Order: sequence, then C-alpha cells, then structure tokens
Amino acid sequence: MSAHAQPSLSPEEYLEIERAAEFRSEYYNGCMYAMSGASYNHVLITLNLGGELRAALKNKPCTAGATDLRVRVSPRGLYTYPDIVVICGEPKFEKDTLLNPTLVLEILSPSTEAYDRGFKSQQYRKIESLHEYALVSQTEPRLEVFRRQPTGGWLLSEFTGLDAVCCFDSLNCEIPLAEIYAKITFPSDAPIR
Repeated sequence: MSAHAQPSLSPEEYLEIERAAEFRSEYYNGCMYAMSGASYNHVLITLNLGGELRAALKNKPCTAGATDLRVRVSPRGLYTYPDIVVICGEPKFEKDTLLNPTLVLEILSPSTEAYDRGFKSQQYRKIESLHEYALVSQTEPRLEVFRRQPTGGWLLSEFTGLDAVCCFDSLNCEIPLAEIYAKITFPSDAPIR
C-alpha cells in the first residue's frame, strides 16, 4: 500500500470513488491506498500463470481472473485486487466485488513483498472460502503455496526450480514452473535451482 491515504471513508464511499476512478486503489479501515504499476516480469508471470490456470481449469467448475477483479476480505476491512483469483463453484458478488475466492495468487514485487507476506496474507486467511494462497517470486523460479488445513491452520509447500511442478490441491491441478516463468529473464544473481 502507498503511504498516501484518504482518511475516514466508508466502504460504500470507497466503492463509489473506485468505480469511477481511472486508477485502482485498495481500501482498508477507512483509508484508500493508490496501487502502483507492475514490472514487465510481473505482467508476464501473471499472464503465463493465468493462461496455465485457464487451460488446467477448462473442464472443471472453476474460473480464473487476473488483476482487475476486486475482492472483499471483510465488510469493513480490506478490499483489494489480487494478481490472480480462482473461484470454484458459483461466484458470489456484492455488485462487482468478489466475495468467495478459492485460490489467491500474488506476484511478489520488491515494493510489496513485505505487505503481501505479512498484512495481506493475514487478511486473506480470514476469507472462509479461501483454500490456498500463493506467493510467486519474480526474481527466481519459486512458488510458496499456503493451504488451509482441516484444523484451521495453514501449511506451506514450496516449489523451486524450473524443473519443479506446482500443485494446487484446491483445484486438483499441477502447473510446471517452466511454463509460469516462460520468457522470464532473472537477475544475474538469482539462484536458479
């Protein structure tokens, strides 16, 4: 989130402003936060992963959406735009805001990694319908998938290296990291495992 916040907005006021805005903003606890743009690698990874998910889900009761689908975490809490969202079953909306994601994926950026790993992850875990939350690196071929356990806790699985295959249990599908990172140029000091 950016440090430039508009104080004391209700969720309804935020949504009214957001629907008319040229640029996207997140909302949390009465404040609206402008979102920054994405790098070339971020966009390419999002498209690659979205395309792979679309193909994997073609004959399943799940749908993937990317970047512009707003998700409400809680009625008075966070409204945000995950990089990729998957909905299984019938999507539930409050007007144009998704309420029931099954899987949320965030492509990590240097400016948002701490936020995505910390606050945002904590908020996403409050969504009752959410079964998995994934963090996708831009600097090396690595996905971290957090899975909700029957006990309510979350279990981390890591998939690293271009030969690895990421498993999304909630979707019953696997995606090779080589496809997610197709045409990505990693920094020269990145650990390509």
